[in-house]
Amino acid sequence: MGDPVAGKVVLVAGATGGMGSAVARAAALRGAAVVAVARNGDALADLADAVTAEGGRVRTHVAAAADPGQMRAAVEAGVQEFGRIDAVVNAVGGNITDRALEVLSEAGWRDVLAANLDAAFSLTQAALPLFRAQGDGLLLHITSSAAKKPDQSGAAYQAAKSGVVGLAHATMQEERERGIRVSVLFPGLTDTPLVAKRPVPVPAEVMAHALHPDDVADVCLALLALPPRAYVPEVELYPSRI
Repeated sequence: MGDPVAGKVVLVAGATGGMGSAVARAAALRGAAVVAVARNGDALADLADAVTAEGGRVRTHVAAAADPGQMRAAVEAGVQEFGRIDAVVNAVGGNITDRALEVLSEAGWRDVLAANLDAAFSLTQAALPLFRAQGDGLLLHITSSAAKKPDQSGAAYQAAKSGVVGLAHATMQEERERGIRVSVLFPGLTDTPLVAKRPVPVPAEVMAHALHPDDVADVCLALLALPPRAYVPEVELYPSRI
């Protein structure tokens, strides 16, 4: 049997971030066509060059995930290029430095919710009409272990990521009879650029044991490889020594 990922069309939102880029490249290397979506056009071009050099197929689209119109346009562009989209991976997210409640502003609160929860909602609303028409589709949200247990990521981030989980499960409940599946992945500490935004740097001896983005991509690809009859609600992924 061939690789079940080969031949699929996968849209990755947040494709220029550490996890999103790893997912996009891993999917392309296994024969999937990738629709890479992010705000940074230059970073998308670099990703496309890397994927193409490795023999992969990729279509890039510049869009802000929290903008519903831009997300619909990204989905439409992917369909125009490849004919369908089998899976949408939400690797969008962000945090702020002033995250403790003592210093968290209303504007900061809204920014974090927009970057995480609003983006997940926009992406969901953009993907569902296509998935309904196809009678099939996987929506995979990469959230954070912060939605499972309190940490130092801040109240806004934890509330936003927890909200994504609620959105995911509500979507699955409403859409399962249409052949749509919605899964959530909770990575623990991962060596990505987002870690550098923490107000207190993570000690080097701790980061030495952090997950790598490729670890997250491996789990995502395992979920993408499952047949439509199989549904995984949640996956928790943690560093083994932290």
